[in-house]
Amino acid sequence: MPSLNLSHFEKPRAWLPKELGQDFSWIHHLSREATLEIEEALQHAKATEKSWLQMTANDFPLRRHAKQAIDRAFAVTQTAYGICLLKGFPVDRWSAEDARLVNWGIGLNVGVARTQNRASQVMNDVRDEGGSYKVKNGRGYNTNAGLDFHVDSCDVVALMCLQTAKSGGTSKVTSSMAVVEEIKRLRPDLIPVMQQPFYYSYQGTNDASQPPFYKCPILGDDPEFFSLRANRKNVTAAQVDFPEVPRLTPEQIELLDLLDELLPDDKFCYSMELDRGDLQLLNNYVVIHSRTNFEDHDAPERKRHLLRLWLSIPQGQRLPSLWKEYFGDDAAGSVRGGVRGSQITDEFLAYERRQAANLGMSLSPQN
Repeated sequence: MPSLNLSHFEKPRAWLPKELGQDFSWIHHLSREATLEIEEALQHAKATEKSWLQMTANDFPLRRHAKQAIDRAFAVTQTAYGICLLKGFPVDRWSAEDARLVNWGIGLNVGVARTQNRASQVMNDVRDEGGSYKVKNGRGYNTNAGLDFHVDSCDVVALMCLQTAKSGGTSKVTSSMAVVEEIKRLRPDLIPVMQQPFYYSYQGTNDASQPPFYKCPILGDDPEFFSLRANRKNVTAAQVDFPEVPRLTPEQIELLDLLDELLPDDKFCYSMELDRGDLQLLNNYVVIHSRTNFEDHDAPERKRHLLRLWLSIPQGQRLPSLWKEYFGDDAAGSVRGGVRGSQITDEFLAYERRQAANLGMSLSPQN
């Protein structure tokens, strides 16, 4: 099959919500043929009886229509709005395990999964499991809390919606590029502050060889590739938990306050409701996201449930050199990001090497 031609696509750019509400080029729908081919791949993968980390794309083989739909969706995240919403996965006729396997199989075809938590898991169930968000080492994915605007630790985050909430859980996305343009207009003096190192807590997701915090500028300084990384909750945690971390300056606090004001502003923030069978894909360097709090249904099988996959992809852009401490590699098309946690296995390391080689991606020794 010929490779997808991206020559006519534009690079990521700043956008405002009204554009997403008028131009639906970022919303794709699976065709009947693509859906059938995905289900064929699911049956093939189940028949192999391999564990996830033993599998390759050959164990989840996507034929023409499905392959084109998936490749195009991920390619779109590297262009224009930095977002793609792929609709129509028939999750109503799949078990949760089948849906997990489909999400994993899609990842096998496009990238290298990154570990996401202290347990070094490669896929997380995003659902309320009674966790607490704004506490020491708290994470948002296992709570029903509204989340601060943040980015995930990967090139693209893939969220597959299996069940929606009774109310709430609205997905919110904002163009990082548009917000930086607004800061340049309102407070150009804060742009250099954005490029200073900020210290973040790992929230307990570091491995034993790493310190419990890391430093990373909010705004990248690469002249060709825009990149923004922000998560005030983890900056605040580093200030509270680690006295050895440099204290925030008044200018840094001003900047964080301004980001808190601009990121959720309806002028910049687009709200969307994810439906069952949606796969939301976000480019974490140009889009920053959040969600509202939610109320669940009483029946366990109807509770809000999303599947989260963090991926490095071959099309991933070059990153700022000062981001290397956190991401592990800053080269375009490299395997980077994720949080190592405490349970990285030899099987996972073999998976990383195999996937990187199959996709032509570089894998640095520290990974």
